Amino acid sequence: MRITTIASYYGLQLTAGAEMDVEWLLTDSRSLCFPENTLFFALRTERGDGHRYVRELYERGVRAFVVDTLQEGMPDAVQLLVPDTLTALQRLAERHRETFDIPVIGITGSNGKTVVKEWLYQMLSPDMTVTRSPRSYNSQIGVPLSIWQLNSKSAIGIFEAGISKPGEMATLQGMIQPTIGVFTGLGDAHQENFESMEQKRAEKMLLFKDCPVVFGADEASGTDALQRDKELCARVCRHLGMPEDVIQERLARLEPVAMRLEVKTGRHGCTLINDTCNSDPGSLDIALDFMNRRADANRQHRVLILSDILQTGLPSHELYAHAARLACNRGVEHFIGIGPEITACAGCFRQTGMRCSFFADTASFMAGAEFAALRDSLVLIKGAHAFHFEAITEAMEQKVHETILEVNLGAVVENLNYYRSFLSPSTRIVCMVKADAYGAGAVEVAKTLQSQQQVAYLAVAVADEGALLRANGITKNIMVMNPEMTSFNTMFEYNLEPEVYSFRLLDALIHAAEHAGITDMPIHIKLDTGMHRMGFDPLKDMPRLIERLQGQTAVVPRSVFSHFVGSDCDGFDDFSAEQYHRYLAGADALQAAFRHHILRHMCNTAGIEHFSSRQMDMVRLGLGLYGINPRNNELLHNVSTLKTTILQIHDVAATETVGYSRRGQLTRDSRIASIPIGYADGWFRRFGCGRAYCLVHGQRAPYVGNICMDVCMIDITDIPDVNEGDQVLLFGEELSPGILAEVADTIPYEILTSVSSRVKRIYYHE
Repeated sequence: MRITTIASYYGLQLTAGAEMDVEWLLTDSRSLCFPENTLFFALRTERGDGHRYVRELYERGVRAFVVDTLQEGMPDAVQLLVPDTLTALQRLAERHRETFDIPVIGITGSNGKTVVKEWLYQMLSPDMTVTRSPRSYNSQIGVPLSIWQLNSKSAIGIFEAGISKPGEMATLQGMIQPTIGVFTGLGDAHQENFESMEQKRAEKMLLFKDCPVVFGADEASGTDALQRDKELCARVCRHLGMPEDVIQERLARLEPVAMRLEVKTGRHGCTLINDTCNSDPGSLDIALDFMNRRADANRQHRVLILSDILQTGLPSHELYAHAARLACNRGVEHFIGIGPEITACAGCFRQTGMRCSFFADTASFMAGAEFAALRDSLVLIKGAHAFHFEAITEAMEQKVHETILEVNLGAVVENLNYYRSFLSPSTRIVCMVKADAYGAGAVEVAKTLQSQQQVAYLAVAVADEGALLRANGITKNIMVMNPEMTSFNTMFEYNLEPEVYSFRLLDALIHAAEHAGITDMPIHIKLDTGMHRMGFDPLKDMPRLIERLQGQTAVVPRSVFSHFVGSDCDGFDDFSAEQYHRYLAGADALQAAFRHHILRHMCNTAGIEHFSSRQMDMVRLGLGLYGINPRNNELLHNVSTLKTTILQIHDVAATETVGYSRRGQLTRDSRIASIPIGYADGWFRRFGCGRAYCLVHGQRAPYVGNICMDVCMIDITDIPDVNEGDQVLLFGEELSPGILAEVADTIPYEILTSVSSRVKRIYYHE
């Protein structure tokens, strides 16, 4: 939609010079993807003020804003000044909806809205293009963002409408304007804001004020929620003219709607089920059922850590008596309640016979013996956001090791600035934080990079790495370089953007995204120009790729890229030039098929310095960010320093040997020190038997004998005044990973990324 058209809805006039197409609406600055065609609504909410992010978005390329206060210093930006930005967002959605004369299904109710929406999509999408709410976008902000997705290809719309207090539904009705209504039933959710169930029912029914036909849960037989939802779907499909045999066939093939439950390996033999997104009784039952059905070969004790359940409107005793029954019936053996309300209702849980403990808050629990004593248990961690249960999960995953990796985050920035000096001001940077930021620790490195203006993307190898960053507050766009088909839901949940390199992956991703209600998911198209590792052929595959991308709305190409094979070596320059021309042919063809600008990038770290004329829209900075120049393996600003301490010192006679298989042959009486690092920590066995050395008091101490799993031995005979507890430098400023790489017949990448996660990371700025 043209920005001038949008302005006219608000009674504003724009000059011709301000003309631009708006394709994406943005209310959360962390979700920015296509700044060139984005209109940002600076919303004022209880949690914050979107006007604080206008300047940041402007610097990231956004040029259209809806504000209630004009922002200074943005001469080429369009600012639509309105009295209330939320009302403006809703009004735009209302006008947009009125341009479509198609069936629109509006769904409301206390429970089951998302399930009904997704199942209707599964049943209808084989025959028509369905536009629906992403996930559970059913709020005052979510509904207009959903409505905006209606387009010329939409044959039917399906939108949820959720309310938490009186006065909200009339606004949602004005935007959705349903022609078919679905009411999934009335429950206890948000009851605290309504005087009675009847008041809440009347408020919800306002969605159907002008709706010709409404299907209600009361008309569906049976009390099972899932059966009720299926019957509602069947009734809607019959109304739309779907044959009965097709209805029954598709009902039988309905796929369950995904739950947001994370299973993680914890310390002390524990397995963690992390579910801190919901705190209502219904989601508790789902999570407990998941735990109950989880295969457990080791027969772990079943532990539930539960916070106060907020905003149900139910009397506390009734609510927690129900929760206690659920926990007991699902096999919970040890119940831990956290919060004043649940503690006040401790009797509800104790009378079930479960072992029970109660704490006033999360900090009290984590400081006590009960937390420290958790062992060999399957632990469901479930609580409202206000209780910060993520601290429990993080602590239970914590790993401690005497060997430490010191990471200088200031050096990371210095290396970033070094490579930025080769770039034009408009060139963006993708910073590689895969493999736990090359062993440095992805979370802390990402937090440092997040504040750097020219960093447009962070790149990880797999989706779980991206999810970890999101869970730790990282809001930058994240690219997944090696997406696995089993991780699609993780990418959807955490707004991760996958590399796509094959038709098999593309088709599977589109199918999964459509099933999950995802539209316009940014993806990054990989072209194979000579690496022959992964990627589409830039010539042969392009017509089919374009046709497939244009025939769906689930994903949209955000960038197209390739990888130089030999940018680290001048001898490959001719081949690099061939690669570049192959890339341009494919990238040009892809861009010609789409209206929005598709970012181009090909230079890796070595290419940034060696091929500055080929930097295009973006470059990808990897090893150089962590202090090693890949063109010569020399140190830039040292980022990572691996240190340990001496555990024990032995005086060993020349006639003795050291280590497994008696490989440590001595030629003299020697002083041998044991240090706590081994191949389980990523230390190469090839370093053993004198092939490599570490530094003690700045002097070389060769490794003696084989490297063991957790310990290795070093010769300190020629180094005076060494004592147990003294520090040992394994690599860092004085001993480059490049030197060790030569010994191990490998590259510095492998030295850095091999440092095990059990090695504790310590971060500092210098």
